[in-house]
Formats: sequence, C-alpha cells, structure tokens
Amino acid sequence: MVDIVDPETRSLMMSRIRGRNTRPELALRRALHAAGYRYRLHRRDLPGSPDLVFAQYKAVIFVNGCFWHRHSDCRFATTPATRTEFWQQKFDANVARDRRNRSQLRIAGWRTGIVWECSLKESGAQKVASKLADWLKSSSDLLEV
Repeated sequence: MVDIVDPETRSLMMSRIRGRNTRPELALRRALHAAGYRYRLHRRDLPGSPDLVFAQYKAVIFVNGCFWHRHSDCRFATTPATRTEFWQQKFDANVARDRRNRSQLRIAGWRTGIVWECSLKESGAQKVASKLADWLKSSSDLLEV
C-alpha cells in the first residue's frame, strides 16, 4: 500500500505524536479529579514514568495507546502494511519495556493499573474512573481496564 503523503510530511506527523497529556489521559485525569482523587503526574523517579501516581495508595496508572503498546485483540492495534519488520521490532521493544517497568514497580512495592485507550472510548472515562477508584481501595496488585 502506498502512503498518501510524502515522507517529509509523514515524518512531521509522526514527530508530533506525544506520550504525555494525550486525549485519553486528560479525560481520565478529569474524571478521577472530579471523583475526589489527587495524584502526581509522570514521576520520573519511578520506572516508566507512570502517567498517574497515587502515593497514598502506593499505586500507579499507565494510560496506554492500543497501537503503540499492542493491546491484544484490539481493533486499534493494527500493524502498518509497509516496513512491517521495523514496526514489529518497535512494538516488541515497547511491550518488553512495559513488562520490565511493571516488574520493577512491583519489586519496589507499587501496584500497577493499565488503562487502554479503547476502554476509555468504549466505556467512557467516568466508568473507567469508577473501576480505578474501586481498585485503589482494594489490595489487588494489577488492574487492566
């Protein structure tokens, strides 16, 4: 399949994709804040620089994009038709890094929550925030929404 834009335009488009303050992350942050939860953002001293850090609960939350973090069986986790080897290596490295970060956080005593972008699109930020609130109050190690 041929790309519909020239390589320079595609490069510019890809360079503008950011990992912080994404639309799904902002929606979740608003819902959690409205529910009365307070958190820190992107603590760089923790493995993976989690999106939301709840020190009081010793819990962190990552808001993952389905495409970049390879949400299994998700319609948004597609692989580009061109340069598939490059993309597969990139995706494998992302998944390995995520696994390593979660392991390091667990060893350090932190509980980890993962919120997938598709769950925010399908269920809405309010429902996901409600599940996270229940999880924060529980003693469960891992939550994946």
